[in-house]
Amino acid sequence: MSPKRIDHIGIAVRSLEQSVPLYRDVLGLKFLGYETVESEQVRVAFMEIGESRIELLEPLSPDSPIAGYMEKKGEGIHHIALRVDGIEQELDRLSASGFRLIHERPKVGAHGSRVAFVHPKSTLGVLYELCQPED
Repeated sequence: MSPKRIDHIGIAVRSLEQSVPLYRDVLGLKFLGYETVESEQVRVAFMEIGESRIELLEPLSPDSPIAGYMEKKGEGIHHIALRVDGIEQELDRLSASGFRLIHERPKVGAHGSRVAFVHPKSTLGVLYELCQPED
């Protein structure tokens, strides 16, 4: 795989209204805005740090994958997103190499990006998201 950079780090939070001030006002990160990602049942806030971002993820319902994650592990780091070109080819290559994929094909994520997750059982316990920005 040839990731271009860390696109963002996803952090699960119970409340964006309570979390954004910590990242914006205390840590001094630039707030980029809110977005709802229906496919993942989350509302997100993006904070800029250098060429990367922090993505705060608030579940929209108890059925949201983020809600399930927080039931088991609480708030905290959820995933690391790697920016790639040719996401379909990367998924095919990982699958052929024996990696377990959560998504065989990309779906639409925040900002219209195409995203897919690699199962943490294949990556030493870390949930990775492959992310290809909208052209």
